[in-house]
Amino acid sequence: MTTTETGPGRRERKKAATHQALADAAMRLFLERGYDDVTVREIADAADVSTTTLLKHFPSKEALVFDMDSEVEARLIAVVEDRPPGTSLLDALREYTRGRIGYGAGSEEAAGFMGLVQGTPALIEYWHKMWMRHEGALCRAIAADLGVPETDPRCAALAHLALEASALAQRAADPVRTVDAAFDLLENGWRAGN
Repeated sequence: MTTTETGPGRRERKKAATHQALADAAMRLFLERGYDDVTVREIADAADVSTTTLLKHFPSKEALVFDMDSEVEARLIAVVEDRPPGTSLLDALREYTRGRIGYGAGSEEAAGFMGLVQGTPALIEYWHKMWMRHEGALCRAIAADLGVPETDPRCAALAHLALEASALAQRAADPVRTVDAAFDLLENGWRAGN
């Protein structure tokens, strides 16, 4: 991205504004009418752009719902890298996961978003695939934190299981209990009969 002393140039600002207008129009239409009842053409029209322009910004209809993928990954890595001194890796990941499952309770907008995702099978599937894409980045952050090679299977296993704990909690009747059970297993292992 080309920047000047004062920030991004006009072209970058216009591109970012178009991207945001598309995401906002899509979310408004999805919340009003439901994901399955809105077409890509209607979203493009609502943002006053062509369908071709929409597809340059978002490769699929599902991507319009999840437009903050890079920010999500950065926050996930920061959980490992920026955790308070004395906080274990598992405790930091547990607290982050607990915070994610409470997202829908934060505001009316967040609750609407979570309701849309959880009520649309195509979005649940897309969200899960997108969420699990962060596995490699989380694995690398864990390996760096532990000072071991990225190929260490323990790092890959922890990254995978921590991300799956969040996905499992999203579908659970008691999400907090589910997160705690998953991280208790990661920390203490399985003890049959307990």
